[in-house]
Amino acid sequence: MKMKRCPKCSNLMPEDVFTCIRCGFSANTGATLAAAGNVIPVKAGRIANGWALAMQSGRVLMLDKSLLVFPLVSGIACFLVLATYAAGIFASGLASPDRHVNEALFWVLLFLYYFANYFIIVFFNSALIACAMIRFRGGDPTVSDGLRAARERLAQIASWALLAATVGVVLRMIEERVGFVGRIITALLGAAWAVATYFVVPVLVVEKLGPVDAAKRSAQIISKAWGEAIVGNVGIGILSFLAVVLLVIPCGAVTLLLATSAQSIAIGVAGGVVTLALLVLIVLASSALNAIILSALYLYAAERKVPQAFEAGRLQAAFVAR
Repeated sequence: MKMKRCPKCSNLMPEDVFTCIRCGFSANTGATLAAAGNVIPVKAGRIANGWALAMQSGRVLMLDKSLLVFPLVSGIACFLVLATYAAGIFASGLASPDRHVNEALFWVLLFLYYFANYFIIVFFNSALIACAMIRFRGGDPTVSDGLRAARERLAQIASWALLAATVGVVLRMIEERVGFVGRIITALLGAAWAVATYFVVPVLVVEKLGPVDAAKRSAQIISKAWGEAIVGNVGIGILSFLAVVLLVIPCGAVTLLLATSAQSIAIGVAGGVVTLALLVLIVLASSALNAIILSALYLYAAERKVPQAFEAGRLQAAFVAR
C-alpha cells in the first residue's frame, strides 16, 4: 500500500487517508479538525474493510505462528473440563432419569463449569493478546512471554471468570424460569453484555484492572468509539468459510472417493485425519485472528495508536462516531 507523510508532523499514513491520526491535520481543509476530533476513514464497505482487517491480522499471525498454541491448548483444556464434568455427572448417577436432582446442586455445578471454562478461555486469550501487544509495539514475542503475562494477571483473570460465570448463570436462570419470553430477554441482555465487555480481555492485560472496573473501562471505550468494531469478524468469517470450501470439503470428497474406489479403510482413516487436521487448523487460526484484531482495535481505540502491520485507514473505518 502506498504511503505518504503528513505535511504538518511528517507522520506516515496511507495515501487514501486525508487526516493525520497523530496531529489531526486535514489535507482537505488545511486545518486541524479539532472540533470534530475525528479522522477520515477509508471509504469502504463493511465486508471490504472486514476482509482487509482480517488479512492484516493474518500478516501478524504469519510472523508469530506460535500464537496458534494458545487456542489449541485452550480448546484441549476446555474439552477436558467438559469430559471431567460429564464423567462426574454420570458416575454420581445425576444423569439418571429416575433420580431427582436438587435444584441448588444443579446451579452450583453449572456455575463451577462456567467458571472453569471462562477461566481457561480468558487465561489463554490474555496470553495471546499479550503477545500481540508485544508485536504491535515492535517486539518479538514468544509463547513464554504470553504465558508469563497471563500468570501475572491470574487474580484479575480469576475475578473476571467469577463475574462472567455469575452473569452466565443468572441469564440461564432467567431463561429457564420465564420460558420463551425469558429466551428473548436473555438474548437481548446477553448481546448487551457482550458488546459492553468487548474489550475486557485487552483491558485486563494492558491496564490490569479488576473485573468491575474492566467492564466499565470496556464500556467506556465502546462509548467513545462506537461503530463497526466487530467488522473484522466478518472478514475472518469469510476467510474461514473460503478455507473450508476450498480445502476441507475437497479433501473430504477426495478421501471418500479414493477410499470407496479402492475399498480401503486405511485410505479413509488417513484422509479423515488430514481433513480433521485442516478443519482444526482453520478453527485455531480463526480464533487467533479474532484475538489479534481485538488487540489492534483496543490499541487504536484506547491509545489512538496504529499497530504495526495494520493500516491506519482501516482501523479508522472500523469505528464510526455516534
